Order: sequence, then C-alpha cells, then structure tokens
Amino acid sequence: MTAKKFFKWAGLSVIGLIFVWTFVFLYQKSQPAVKVYELHQPEVTDLIKSTVATGKVEPRDEVLIKPQISGIIDEVYKEAGEQIRKGEVIAKVKVIPELGTLNGAESRVRLAEINARQAETDFSRTKELYEQQLISREEFEKGEVSVKQAREELQTAKDNLQIVKEGITQSSASFSSTLIRSTIDGLILDVPIKVGNSVIMSNTFNDGTTIATVANMNDLIFRGNVDETEVGRLHEGMPVKLTIGALQGLSFDATLEYISPKGVENNGANQFEIKAAITPPQDVTIRSGYSANAEIVTERADQVLAIPEGCVEFSGDSTFVYIVTDSVPSQKFDRRQIEIGMSDGIKIAVKSGLKQNEKVRGAEKKE
Repeated sequence: MTAKKFFKWAGLSVIGLIFVWTFVFLYQKSQPAVKVYELHQPEVTDLIKSTVATGKVEPRDEVLIKPQISGIIDEVYKEAGEQIRKGEVIAKVKVIPELGTLNGAESRVRLAEINARQAETDFSRTKELYEQQLISREEFEKGEVSVKQAREELQTAKDNLQIVKEGITQSSASFSSTLIRSTIDGLILDVPIKVGNSVIMSNTFNDGTTIATVANMNDLIFRGNVDETEVGRLHEGMPVKLTIGALQGLSFDATLEYISPKGVENNGANQFEIKAAITPPQDVTIRSGYSANAEIVTERADQVLAIPEGCVEFSGDSTFVYIVTDSVPSQKFDRRQIEIGMSDGIKIAVKSGLKQNEKVRGAEKKE
C-alpha cells in the first residue's frame, strides 16, 4: 500500500471514530439522569415542641431607699454587694436649713420663751396668794396648768428649731430622719450617692433621691417576652428550663407564673411579657440583670414512631410518603398515605400507615 492510500484510509478511520463518538455522546446526553434519594428508617423517639423566650433575671422585689429629709450626704456606711438587715443604717444626711424656715423657727422659740417667763411669773404670784389662802384651789390649778402649757410650748419650739437645723432632736435620736435605714432584709445592689451629694425627699412634685437599691436575692424571677404566635400555647404553672449566658453549662428550673393580658409592639412584632419563678441551686450565685433564655415545653409525645418532616408530602388534608420497594439496579418507590401527629420542627410523628422496618424516601442526593 502506498503512503498516499495509507493516509487516506487513516483519515477516513479518524472521521468515522469521531462520528461514532459524537453519536454515543449525544445518545447518552439525551437519556434522563437517574435520581438517587436519601433513605430514612422510622425510629421510636420522644418529640418535644417548645418555645424560647429571651429576657433577664431580676429580684421579685427591688426596693429603692429614699431619704425622709432633704440635705447633703454626710456619711455613707454601706457599699453595693453587702448584705443588710432591716433597720440598718445606710447613710447619714446633714440638713441644710432653708433660711425662711430657720428664721420662723427661731422667732417661735423667742416668742415661746417670752410666754414661758410670763407664765412662770404669773404662777409664782398665784402660788403665794394660794399659800396665803387669798385665792381658791381652782384658781391655783388653772395657773399651774397655764405654766405647764407654756413650758411645753417652749420645749416644742426648741425641738422644732433643732429639727430645722439638724433634722433630729435629742429626745428622738433613735428615730432620726437623718439616718437612712434599709426597709427590708436583702442585698444592696447599688449605692448611687457619695458623701457631699445633695439629696431631696420624695414629695408630690418629684420622686426623691435614691440612696440605695436593696433586693431579696433569694426570691428571683425571669422576666421576658414571647411572640403572639406562641402565647396561646402557654398557661400559668408550666415548667420552664432556664439557661443563663454568663453561667455556661448550667440550667435552672422555673415555673411560669404570669402571662401579660396585653401585648406590646417590639420591632414590628406583637409580644407578651411573661414571668417565671426561679429555683436556683444553693451553691450558685445569680446576679441581678443576667441575660437568660427560657425554654417552655408546649407539647410533647413520648416513644412515638417518627421520621424527618421533609420526607412527608402534604396534599390538601392528606399526607403521603414514598416507601422503598426496590433499590437494585435503581431505586423504586411506592406512594402511600399516612396519618401524622405532632412535629418538633425536625421530626414528625406517624400515627398509622408506616412500619418501623420500612424505609422512606428523603431528599435527592447531590452529586
């Protein structure tokens, strides 16, 4: 064979091979791709559906200690973090008298002294006349009463002047309004004042200066919010599992005790406030203001047959699954109607129509 013929037949062979390869390639491309699905076997398990509320831990009762008199902080005896008993002194207030009130009190003392001296003089004369039997006993007793009244008025005026100047009298030192005392047993959460700060007593026009914040840290609650889509499933008395971000790995039991009857809009969502009483372990210190999550179980099903919810086909009021009938050489399935129960958002309970030893079709496998 000559070289010319050889190259001719070689070229024709190459063209033929290209033609055949192209035909096979196009044929394979035209065939439908074989889909392979994940398979799931039902399992007996517990399903729990819960809602999570975010909020904070705080004392049930947090008391703001206010002064009963206006003035300047003279001494501070307690600090935040200290335990305190009811009646213990937290701080002392030094009274700065108002000039008009001070002048009025001093004037009242001077007038009372004048009246007292005159009453003493009159009673001295009355007593001499009574001893000489020149007046009746009734007139003597009237004079005695008058002088006692004058003495009492003088003492009252002096006490009032002392209160205006110092906020205290010697006769009532144990009840001094200049000594700010705790009204409950508890822990001091905050002492926002310092020596030299001016403080005012609460009245109709203002709330007064807070001397300290005291709370009973043995009676704590969780305060949080739940969405309106979840609040209908809640009721008082439900158990709550509390987790605190600052205490990693620890959870606490609580009991739901309050659900607000009125919702509040928060970032476009309608939310309802809830409160739960906390039962913390004795050896754990919980601080006021800790952020926390409260998990509330709204529905549960124990030891039920369950499959992934993604395996279920919903069609109107009916539900179906695809049962594996064969897997060699390719997967084959049979569509079957089932009855479902509760779902926890991942798995769903199957009440009837499926056996534990059967397998169902899941999502398509990705190559």
